[in-house]
Amino acid sequence: MQTTEPHIRVGAYALGVLGSADTFRFEEHLADCPGCRLRAGEFAGVRDGLAAAGPPVDPGPGLAEGLTAAVAAGRRRAGRRRLALVAAAVVLAVGGPAVVAGWSGGPAEGTGAQRWSGTDRASGVAAVVTAAGREWGTAVALEVARVPVVGACALVAVGRDGSEETVGSWSAGGAEDGPVEVSGGAALRPEGIDHFEVRTADGRRLVTVTR
Repeated sequence: MQTTEPHIRVGAYALGVLGSADTFRFEEHLADCPGCRLRAGEFAGVRDGLAAAGPPVDPGPGLAEGLTAAVAAGRRRAGRRRLALVAAAVVLAVGGPAVVAGWSGGPAEGTGAQRWSGTDRASGVAAVVTAAGREWGTAVALEVARVPVVGACALVAVGRDGSEETVGSWSAGGAEDGPVEVSGGAALRPEGIDHFEVRTADGRRLVTVTR
């Protein structure tokens, strides 16, 4: 049995997956092949590990749903990271690099942060805004859920004097999409802000967020 072909069966033999006839023939070869005996011994750890693991378990009914939820959560996290980069770009455009340096950390980590909230029965949207004063204006963080549209939306700060500033924007995925977090900044000081609004790209107001 000194042929090339038996050598490639050492793994199958060591794992016990050869048929009885092939096993008999390979054991004849093994008696005359020190190399295959050595390799068969090296497979012992793999064989023992498979035995300890037991037979395969059929996936439960919730496995697909769990995997889908995990993938969706990963996409939302990636989306939030992209939104943070967009928000930083907005702040940079408003106030320059020094503003970005002072803005890092977000309003939740600053002192004197204010928490505003709002819901809209017609649209079903619920939103919470955390705002904190900075030397350059106001750092803002938005948490919004149940946005019933697919497409661009924006958070707008409305000043007491009637002025408006877009704090940040994102691409909404519809009411079935999970909560979205958006961070940004406004040149308006907290005391100068009357309220916030979440709007669609065509200007339709989805929810008003007040103190």
